[in-house]
Amino acid sequence: MLDVELLGYLGSLFVGISLLMTNMKRLRYINFVGCVMFVVYGLFIHAPPVVVMNAFCALINVYHIAQLVRTR
Repeated sequence: MLDVELLGYLGSLFVGISLLMTNMKRLRYINFVGCVMFVVYGLFIHAPPVVVMNAFCALINVYHIAQLVRTR
């Protein structure tokens, strides 16, 4: 169980660190990693709201990353 909790804390750390970024592309990538960690965490603890919300946020990050890549 400790490993699952660690995954949750790491996901929180990644999401928190992403909010400190000034570069939008870097923010989106780091936030995406945190969201994916939370999706896995939510699956382990059987928490559908955590899975759904973070999967949705991950998809938003993918969309914005694609937009940033296209504009460059």
